[in-house]
Amino acid sequence: MTEIERKLDSNGIRPTAMRILIYKYMAEKNNALALTDVEQAFQKAERTTLYRTIKTFEEKGIVHQIDDGTGVLKYALCEPGCNCEIDRDLHLHFHCNSCDKTICLTQHKIPHINLPEGFMAEDANLVVKGICDSCSAY
Repeated sequence: MTEIERKLDSNGIRPTAMRILIYKYMAEKNNALALTDVEQAFQKAERTTLYRTIKTFEEKGIVHQIDDGTGVLKYALCEPGCNCEIDRDLHLHFHCNSCDKTICLTQHKIPHINLPEGFMAEDANLVVKGICDSCSAY
């Protein structure tokens, strides 16, 4: 059993060939991907299969969803130890205005925010927009 197969299996996901390919593709990228990015990489696959795979990954804690303000949801693989819970594991995201990539900055954690009594957070997202290190090097 490969490392990817073990990862999927340990998260309650049957490691089918397509799921392994999508996981491997996402792992090779250094940025969050839109569903259309995955569709372009796997043009011969059914769109519903790709969508269901990403949604299964999200439900099982393999990927997390990012709203970077572009109007297109992005998905990034969770790092080891990530539990994607609002109270425990929030990190910064960076959206490059030049190359349009969204990058997880997992080493930069968002501190817990104490809301007023009666308020209950369901989601939180902090996106910094600017020019990434690759684009600013030119």
